Amino acid sequence: MISNAGCSMQRQTALALAMSLLGGCATGSSEAGNRACPPVVEYSQAEQVQAAAEVETLPKDALIVIMLSNYSVMREQARACQ
Repeated sequence: MISNAGCSMQRQTALALAMSLLGGCATGSSEAGNRACPPVVEYSQAEQVQAAAEVETLPKDALIVIMLSNYSVMREQARACQ
């Protein structure tokens, strides 16, 4: 009968290596108070009015309209993070 012990050890080693590498991706503490928040770019009232006018000219099913909606959510999340 052939032993699977070597195969199991390779999997454990690979898992430990992967976890170690992924852990290195963290840039700060995992504590809620120390997380890095992305900056929120502020737009003037005139820029916001112009952007709204430009969006109004687009078809409602335009992909950019959906993307801008997603961007709006991300901006609110970034504000809440700060």
